Amino acid sequence: METEQHHELAHVFTEASQGVNDARGAPPRDLNTPYTFPGYTKAEWTEKAAALRQQIRVANGLVPTHEPTPLNAEIFGRIEREDYSVEKVYFEPFPGFFTTGNLYRPLGKTGPFPGIVSPHGHWGRGRLENIERGSIPGRCINFAKQGYVIFAYDMLGYNDSGKQIEHRYGGAREDLWGLSAMGLQLQNSIRSIDFLESLPDVDNDRIGCTGASGGGTQTFILTAVDERIKVSAPVNMISATMQGGCLCENAPNLRLDVSNIEIGALMAPRPLLLVSATGDWTVKTPTVEYPAIRSIYAHFDAEDKVHQVQVDAEHNYNQESREAVYAWFAKWFLDAEDTSAFKEVTFQVEPDEALLVFSEREMPAHALKQDAFLPAWINRFEQALENRKPINASEQPRFREEFGIGLKYALGLQIPKITDVKLVEPEGAFPTTYQTSLSARHLVISRKGVGDAIPAILFSPEPQVGHDPIVLIVHPEGKEKLIDLETGEPLPLITDLLSTDRKVLLIDVFGTGEHQDYERPEDTGYFTTYNRTAAALRVQDIVTTLRCFTGRGDVSEVNLIGIGEAGLWSLLAAGFTDVKNVVIDAAAFDNDSDDAFLETLPIPNIRQAGDFRTAGTLVAPRPLIIHNTGSAFDTTWLTEVYGNIEASDELLVSEDRLSDEEIIGRVTSA
Repeated sequence: METEQHHELAHVFTEASQGVNDARGAPPRDLNTPYTFPGYTKAEWTEKAAALRQQIRVANGLVPTHEPTPLNAEIFGRIEREDYSVEKVYFEPFPGFFTTGNLYRPLGKTGPFPGIVSPHGHWGRGRLENIERGSIPGRCINFAKQGYVIFAYDMLGYNDSGKQIEHRYGGAREDLWGLSAMGLQLQNSIRSIDFLESLPDVDNDRIGCTGASGGGTQTFILTAVDERIKVSAPVNMISATMQGGCLCENAPNLRLDVSNIEIGALMAPRPLLLVSATGDWTVKTPTVEYPAIRSIYAHFDAEDKVHQVQVDAEHNYNQESREAVYAWFAKWFLDAEDTSAFKEVTFQVEPDEALLVFSEREMPAHALKQDAFLPAWINRFEQALENRKPINASEQPRFREEFGIGLKYALGLQIPKITDVKLVEPEGAFPTTYQTSLSARHLVISRKGVGDAIPAILFSPEPQVGHDPIVLIVHPEGKEKLIDLETGEPLPLITDLLSTDRKVLLIDVFGTGEHQDYERPEDTGYFTTYNRTAAALRVQDIVTTLRCFTGRGDVSEVNLIGIGEAGLWSLLAAGFTDVKNVVIDAAAFDNDSDDAFLETLPIPNIRQAGDFRTAGTLVAPRPLIIHNTGSAFDTTWLTEVYGNIEASDELLVSEDRLSDEEIIGRVTSA
């Protein structure tokens, strides 16, 4: 009975039924979870839009910025009809990766002409599809006849692209490095704009994009990150329910806390047409999605630049839908006063061999095989990371702006304002006095409007002198492991810190200790597109806790100690706060092994963002101790960075685990 009472002293609540209720333990979102658009003031949207663009860029492997490489475009196989031509095209978004498609141009008209990039969607025959429900060649021919240069290109793994890579490319290891089918398709789209801009008969100030279904997803993803798209028409896609049913529409980290409604609204205030259908998930567009997006356009006094048309049909890009798009583009690109004249005319589609790029020639010899994509991608990012390594203190801000932001969005972090973090002493908490030399407060830390809950115990020396420093200690199994279950007293690491007039804070991060271990299988389809992993939420809880105590008038400084695996979470968190001293147990983690990350820190995009190299660089030049590295945890990068910024004395690395006395000495000496 005595042991049970002491055991309970590590808990916030007297009864298990009173435990924390964390909204993050609710059933996870998926691609079909209904979404309620929250509404945004103009100031809220301005902040949200900037953050969401970064989130999309990181999710799709665009951070760090790719070094520009030559397109090496080839245009050939020209066929001329009465008032348009069609040609075969391939080019390289990056060396060894090929975009393939067809270029349609007007004949008998004087340019330069508006340009259109045209992703096709999940039609059975890709860009060759020509059926009543949707014809990609049909819309391209009609656009060309109307006076546009239009490029229809393969989705990943379709038609000519299928000679290089399969459509549902990707997996857990690729996710670590930010390499996904969606990201590769976005590379295709961005470089397709580059390709159009390279053509002398294209007006670079008049470039648009349209596609249906999966091509609709590509359309609004491209418009979200590339301001060069001036007019957009995603067809049969933006919905408050189904968000996209393919791997190529669900990059990890893409829709954390948002939906396609917000992503589509990033087009504002540029002209946007929503085409929907009564026979698919866009059936409510006129009453749900369109008003939501229009509310964003209202912030720019641009309601006239967003419009919706609904077609009574199944999922489609049929003639009626195409004609709505022709009229929309004509209004903004051709200055047409009477857009009703832009009707579809009959067309004759060329045979497949006349459109397929590699029907009569081989793919270039240096084309990457599918299994070579990841090594080539990793090499690009490693080069980018090395090129941006700070060689002096003045280069740190640039690194923080690129790789720091990349790591933030890889982790799905929300850095709360200090005023948005709540610290409460809940009803039903345990008594607050342990012995005469110390006292304890049982607390719950949470963020405004999030519904999270972090159980905590704050130990204070008695008598308190005010403005004491605080040391946050995180254990991978929770705060209970830092309490002696026989005596009920905190372990010597805590009492020794208290004896130096420091307060000590213990927390249970998500899924540990007293915090409920929620049933959240993370291997379900597209889980990481809509939800943060448990490992990422644990980093978030450390950031939230540190933010709760930094900047407070009654706390002079905040220090951080991470034990075992919690040391890894703590290092990832430390650079995003004003923590002073950071003591990290590296747990002999092999930070050069994808398998180690997948087993311990399965966080998408983390390696793409520079993982612990970035995390440690964000801490520099503050005091940082990394111990228990063993022979596995490589600190070469961080040692070089600390040396480059003339802060070598602030970094201590030890292969062995430091004793409590050594840790306390480092924390209290600075």
